[in-house]
Amino acid sequence: MKVHLYLTGILLFLNIYALAQEDDSTIDKIPQFPNRLFDKLNRKTNNLDKELTKKTEKYLERLARKEQKIQNHLYKKDSTAANNLFAGSQEKYLELEEMIKNVEGFEQKPLAGEYLPYVDSLKGSLSFLEKNKHHLELSLDVQGKVTASLVSFNQLQYKFQVSEKIKQFVRQRKELIKQNLSRFENSLGLNKYLDEYNKQVYYYSQQVREYKEILNDPDKLLQKTLVILNKFPAFGEFMKANSQLAGLFNLPDGYGSQLGVQGLQTRDQVTQLMQGQLASGGTNSITALQSNLQSAHQQLDQLKDKINLLGGGSGDIEMPDFKPNNQKTKPFLKRLELGTNLQTTRANYFFPTTSDIGLSLGYKLSSKGVAGIGISYKVGWGTSINHIHVTSEGVGLRSFLDLKLKRNFYISGGYEYNFQQPFNSFQQVKNLNSWQHSGLIGISKMVSITGKLVKKTKVQFLWDFLSYYQVPRTQPIKFRVGYNF
Repeated sequence: MKVHLYLTGILLFLNIYALAQEDDSTIDKIPQFPNRLFDKLNRKTNNLDKELTKKTEKYLERLARKEQKIQNHLYKKDSTAANNLFAGSQEKYLELEEMIKNVEGFEQKPLAGEYLPYVDSLKGSLSFLEKNKHHLELSLDVQGKVTASLVSFNQLQYKFQVSEKIKQFVRQRKELIKQNLSRFENSLGLNKYLDEYNKQVYYYSQQVREYKEILNDPDKLLQKTLVILNKFPAFGEFMKANSQLAGLFNLPDGYGSQLGVQGLQTRDQVTQLMQGQLASGGTNSITALQSNLQSAHQQLDQLKDKINLLGGGSGDIEMPDFKPNNQKTKPFLKRLELGTNLQTTRANYFFPTTSDIGLSLGYKLSSKGVAGIGISYKVGWGTSINHIHVTSEGVGLRSFLDLKLKRNFYISGGYEYNFQQPFNSFQQVKNLNSWQHSGLIGISKMVSITGKLVKKTKVQFLWDFLSYYQVPRTQPIKFRVGYNF
């Protein structure tokens, strides 16, 4: 037994010594790396690159046209002021357009500005893999993908930096134009042109923020990659020295060790100190403190909600002097809202018990309005529980509009075209003369749900004011319950 332990100890020592002699002793091998990450990352960064370039060009062209309109109107009143204020501005817009399109010879710089955690982790992961790709067990194909992903990411980062320069320029132009036009606004009526210019400045700032949030949204592949990399000490040491977070806080050597926390108060010491201070306030002092803290927390939540309505949560917020549409800068697909609803009608002389199952697709006009279309299928269940008989009782085409009234309540309206006859094949549905019109108006209530699939519950109470003209007459009051995804 002793000989066995002795030999095991010698072999362990030799293995450790051999590993210590290797050049890549600080680099651990990474087996079964998620290679699909790089293909997905390339698609994501390239798409964002194209969208950011296209949107920036569009906004710059709009701003240039707005300035031209202001210049033309100002020229009629004071040609000298117009020439001085707008001299070289059109050329500057063209120069900025060229900067966002041309990426040749761009300079790679560390991440700066607002701290985005997953962007920082992504940049650190790619840089770490690129620097150590020859030491890791990565195939030549994966090594090439790592390099391509880092180049694509750095190019997108450069364009974000250019967008910050553009935002700074247009903000300065906005203030300069506003100051110079202040003495002409009443006589020239230039308010509307300046307001249009200000709106474009605000929406461009929000558009850039939207793209940053998309880049900062981690998918499962990135999360899996970070889980794998965080298992290796070499990656942790690399991030401590090269991440944006390390640069922000300038963490000293030995941070997180026993030596780094010497002299700091412990949690128990802080608790005892607070209790000693509160004791002098009487027996109700702790209750009063808890109440005040809860009130402060609620006020902070309300302030956070207001900031989010303005489009972001960082210090880089363009404060608008108008009521912005927070859906305007979102991608088309993110403004779509898929929903379903159910309506049940009792049996009568003409119809059996019927369930109207609807599927809808809404487009968010703003945070307070949704318009959309939908289809429905009416399934019959028979006349009673003792006489169940499943039949096809009709189909329908729908359109709807929901406008926010107050809090979670909406005014809802819609126009529907329904085929309300039993049918055995869709050939019967083609007879348009058998379709009936419905005009709906009523109240809806939206209840948010914190679920992965279902986002909202929608309860509707609607009046069909065209039901009185239908033959046979249908139910005028409709109660529907639905879910939005």
